[in-house]
Amino acid sequence: MLQQILFILVSAAAIGIAWRAFMRVRRNILLGQEEDISGDSGQRWRNVLLVAFGQQKMFKRWIPAVFHFFIYLAFLITQVELIEIFIDGVFGQHRFFADKLGGFYTFVISFIEVLSLLAFVATIIFLARRNLLKVPRFWKPEMKGWPQLDGNLILLFEIILLIGIFSMNGADVLLQQMEPSHFKDTGTLAVSSWLGPALFGGLDAGSLHVVERFGWWLHLSMVFVFLNYLPYSKHLHIFLAFPNTYFARLQPRGEMENMPAIMNEVKSMMGLSEATEDNGEDLPEFGANDVFSLSWKNIMDAYSCTECGRCTAVCPANITGKKLSPRKVLMDIRDRAEAVGRNIESGKEEFAKDASQAVSKTNYEDGKSLFDYITPEELHACTTCNACVEACPVLINPLDPILKMRRYEILTLSQGPSDWLPMFNSMENSGSAWAIPDDRDKWAKEAVEG
Repeated sequence: MLQQILFILVSAAAIGIAWRAFMRVRRNILLGQEEDISGDSGQRWRNVLLVAFGQQKMFKRWIPAVFHFFIYLAFLITQVELIEIFIDGVFGQHRFFADKLGGFYTFVISFIEVLSLLAFVATIIFLARRNLLKVPRFWKPEMKGWPQLDGNLILLFEIILLIGIFSMNGADVLLQQMEPSHFKDTGTLAVSSWLGPALFGGLDAGSLHVVERFGWWLHLSMVFVFLNYLPYSKHLHIFLAFPNTYFARLQPRGEMENMPAIMNEVKSMMGLSEATEDNGEDLPEFGANDVFSLSWKNIMDAYSCTECGRCTAVCPANITGKKLSPRKVLMDIRDRAEAVGRNIESGKEEFAKDASQAVSKTNYEDGKSLFDYITPEELHACTTCNACVEACPVLINPLDPILKMRRYEILTLSQGPSDWLPMFNSMENSGSAWAIPDDRDKWAKEAVEG
């Protein structure tokens, strides 16, 4: 009974704390503006099944993809055993499903163990790739400090979780022979039936009880550690990859978002529509300069980022030594959303535009913007080639916030690289990118007349 009470209290506390953290993430994502999500829902669900569940885009690099798939599948299937642990913990049972499912139970637990063993091998390989082989995309400047530690911590947590699983199952296999009245027969398990005797064969029943309970609580504790760690880690993509792939844009990657106000102005300049009257209102702001003017989908992209660096590894600007890293842009957006969310949560008057009202999404000012995180040099280096969009394994679009920030810089702030200004002036004065005084369609007229 004492263990049941302890289990319920620990579980309630861990789930409650995690829930608050996930709600903060949700609040930060909703700092962004509304975005129209339309299109074929069937295609959206195909994206979820193929890209999120099926890891389709990971297999463009099949060697790391296979090892990642071992960890991913082990994570999914292990939840079956976790369900049993919760039932056992609440009702004071042991192996609740063992005698009810019989041989199928043996198959399921054996399958979990095989996957766990493969996940262990994959985890060791990933640790080696990060810290011994030092794969370049894991050692870019933006990965210094917490991002690098985060990538290693989650792999170490995975190893501890697996130690818990095999300690629990290994000791349980031996106790089934010593105390069959309490420890139900699980059949011959694929790994623990030989690993248990090899590791714990010389222990007495009392020691095996300690090892089994140690493994059981270690497994459960690491699950709760994972749950509370994810909102602060890049591994939040474990959850967000699914909605992110569903809400991903369905338009062709080369199609840029149109701005009606600009389009109408250009049409009037070219005589394709009537000029709009100047009603004296302030000019609107174009593009985005902060998380408030990005869309919620842009911010969800940032929180869904796995920091794998595949976008940066294929970025031609980054490859040629320029400062731009699409991964860093997403990490900066997430950091900015986190900072704004914390400030709003603090309720401090210093963050309110109007000090007479409570600080909120619509009443916030801290004197900073995304331009304090992402420099113009980074934005200008982008060639809009969409290589980063194509490379992302969870359908993130790093190009979209880059374009929005460039639009804000050029159209709202009237700033930009000096070598771009002649092009803008030519387009405004002659309607072409080159300073040619003749009408753009003069050659066509001459062809017709000739």
